[in-house]
Amino acid sequence: MTLKLYVDRMSQPSRALLIFCKLNGIDFEEVYINLSKRQHLSPEFKEVNPMKQVPAIMDGRFKLFESHAILRYLACAFPGVADHWYPSDLYKRAKVDSVLDWHHSNLRRGAAVYVFSTVLAPAFGLPFNQQAAAEAEKVLLASLAKIESVWLQKKGRFLLGSGQPSIADLSLVCEIMQLEVLDEKDHKRIIGPYKRVLKWIDDTKNAMEPHFGEVHLILFKAKEKFQKQRDAVGSSIPQSSRKLDLHSKM
Repeated sequence: MTLKLYVDRMSQPSRALLIFCKLNGIDFEEVYINLSKRQHLSPEFKEVNPMKQVPAIMDGRFKLFESHAILRYLACAFPGVADHWYPSDLYKRAKVDSVLDWHHSNLRRGAAVYVFSTVLAPAFGLPFNQQAAAEAEKVLLASLAKIESVWLQKKGRFLLGSGQPSIADLSLVCEIMQLEVLDEKDHKRIIGPYKRVLKWIDDTKNAMEPHFGEVHLILFKAKEKFQKQRDAVGSSIPQSSRKLDLHSKM
């Protein structure tokens, strides 16, 4: 039976799964779960993932959720997946696992909450939560600093000093890519100082093309939409009031 991926391409971990399958020639059916229409809360999807979150998969009768668990499963269950994605060597695999475990309680907590608080919530008419944004930014900056100083090493282009990307590179870079929807000045201020992170992002993207760009196309379209909304809000404010930041405007 065909592997089914229940995803929304606006979801960072959903994009990671799609890219992984495309890169490794894994046949799958993409089942679109529209988060904006709250389809993840439907009784039908609850049968697939009782946690009501994307992504999730169904491989025959086998159901699985949580993106890192799915990436590990796909790397092990399907023939032809190169060893560098999830190394068979126990020590190298444990190191990859350490990055993945760190990710969800650090980088993801910072990036996802910051983007939601500063871009998504205001775009959908929700109030801007300055405290949540400030706290998330601290976590995000600390996480980028750890990637720069700990996970990226002098040798190798990828995390943990590897010469080829692992599922950790894929998961983390997809998380960071959501920062593309930020205002340009905000984006540059946050990620600009981390030169090694920026080079690693470029190296990872290049290693995963053409699928990386294709799967992220929806994100770049969203970026244009959010920028138009910001421009519209800015143009409607008197010149004397424009010293306020974007988030106050929204």
